[in-house]
Amino acid sequence: MTQPLQGPNQQMMAQQAAVQVMSNGQPVVSHRLNELLELVKQEFVNVSNEASTYLMHKDEFDQKMYAQHMSALQHMRQTIYDLEQAHKKVKEQYEEEISRLKQKLEAASSGQATPANVPQPPQLEHTSNLFNNGMQGRGQESNGPTQPGAQGQPGSHSAEQRSFTGQNAPQLPLPQVSQQQNAQVPQPGQAQMAYAMQPQQASAAVQPVPQQIQPDQKPPVERPQSTATADGSASATSAPSAPAATAAPPTQPGSGPTPQEVAAQLGNNLTSLDIDTLPSSQVKRGDGYVVVYNEKAGHHLDVDLLHSLEHDSVVCCVRFSQDGKFLATGCNRVAHIYDVQTGKLSCRLEDETASRENDLYIRAVCFSPDGKYLATGAEDKQIRVWDIATGKIRYLFTGHEQDIYSLDFSQNGRHIASGSGDRTVRIWDMETGQCIQTLSIEDGVTALSISPNGKYVAAGSLDHIVRVWDAQTGTLVERLEGPDGHKDSVYSVAFTPNGLDLISGSLDKTIKLWELQAPRGNKVVSGGVCARTIIGHRDFILSVSTTPDARWLLSGSKDRSVQFWDPTNGQALLMLQAHKNSVISVEPSPMGSLFATGSGDCWAKLWRYYPRSESTSS
Repeated sequence: MTQPLQGPNQQMMAQQAAVQVMSNGQPVVSHRLNELLELVKQEFVNVSNEASTYLMHKDEFDQKMYAQHMSALQHMRQTIYDLEQAHKKVKEQYEEEISRLKQKLEAASSGQATPANVPQPPQLEHTSNLFNNGMQGRGQESNGPTQPGAQGQPGSHSAEQRSFTGQNAPQLPLPQVSQQQNAQVPQPGQAQMAYAMQPQQASAAVQPVPQQIQPDQKPPVERPQSTATADGSASATSAPSAPAATAAPPTQPGSGPTPQEVAAQLGNNLTSLDIDTLPSSQVKRGDGYVVVYNEKAGHHLDVDLLHSLEHDSVVCCVRFSQDGKFLATGCNRVAHIYDVQTGKLSCRLEDETASRENDLYIRAVCFSPDGKYLATGAEDKQIRVWDIATGKIRYLFTGHEQDIYSLDFSQNGRHIASGSGDRTVRIWDMETGQCIQTLSIEDGVTALSISPNGKYVAAGSLDHIVRVWDAQTGTLVERLEGPDGHKDSVYSVAFTPNGLDLISGSLDKTIKLWELQAPRGNKVVSGGVCARTIIGHRDFILSVSTTPDARWLLSGSKDRSVQFWDPTNGQALLMLQAHKNSVISVEPSPMGSLFATGSGDCWAKLWRYYPRSESTSS
């Protein structure tokens, strides 16, 4: 018999009975699946934990390796630095010994002194282009800063970074002289600051360019017919000029002693003394400087160092504010303002919009009489007048065709005079921003000064002449030249406090005092006479100035010394040796008692000068 058909419910129950075995109310297959899933989950957790552990170990290992790597790198850096310092020291000693031997050889060959009597001043390395190499950072031969006291200088940057092309021609912020006659001077972008002047080829304006010169090598000065390069060398087609004289010409027989004889009688040979053999009463040694007193003059004056201010490049100029509280310095691209009392940097002025393709040395700085503004003149032919409080450019004067080498504010603060390698002196009106006078000459303008009453402007030039103009009319009222005039380019001029006299310094190694009025009571500048020729420096004179009481004259030279002089007789009172490169700028404070120096060794220094009685001279 066949089985009867089952209904749907009965079939379902049969299927469930066939595949299910009940255990605690749960199907066996479902229970096993849950166990497997739990095992997978546990394995995943274990793997995750292991991965986290591995990552943690890896991080610790990486940190340990990084620390070891940095430690090794730091050790390598320190080793390299120590080697560099040792190399610099050895190089400095080597170069100084070469310099010492050179001086002895020069002295022996010239018959001026025996080797034992040759001066041994603290020196920088002798480099050829004070401004050529120097303008490019610290110069190709720069040794970098040394430790305080090394070679008599608290830090040096050897290569004379303000080039003086030619061997004996300092290159002021003007045209420059090359080491060989008719040699070409590098163009402005190649070397930036030259203090001697030498012709270049091309262009049509005098454009100063830097070049280095050996300490006692006399460069021929060529008269540029057009541009002066950024460093003081003249660029353009140039005609050869007579070689520069090294001293004032002798007077006619029977007319009295020559300037050289007068200098010898006064004891102005301080740069030719052997400092190591001088008695202690004639020498004072400070931290990085030496003062040598003129025994024939007596100890009437003394000098102390207050602050040493290191810069990243050649210090082309220094200038005090009228109240004497601040000092401004000009170097590559930047003007700095320091607090005189503390020596701390209070302001840094840089035009970020200026082209950075080449160096841009600031050759001149000048505070406005009220101290609110600082004017700067540079290689890009522009005069920037900075608002010191905001650090922003307030005025921008354009019009010069070559580098600007000198600036001066009038006492009323309204006018600025500027001197340029383009052979012009220009007078600018601060209120209108216009050039109100353009005074043209035959050669590049290296230096200028406005008289205390603001009526006259004096300028020194590459053509050996000092000129004086009426500032209002532009009339030339005086040409200071002739047999008693300078025999080489004039790099510095300054009015005396009374406004009646003028002092000038030249590549001919002389300082001249000019009486601008004859008779003295006349208020009109006329009949200028060279009242005195001062000799004593061994190399180009780059900066001259007078203390505010007119009691002393100061001068800075390529021979790396600063000297104080008695203007009444031209006698040297003392010689200060503190820089390892040319002393480019010397400036007394308008308030008295202080003066500042700027040098190619990338240092500016603040000094105190004061009268010294004979009783304390020992």
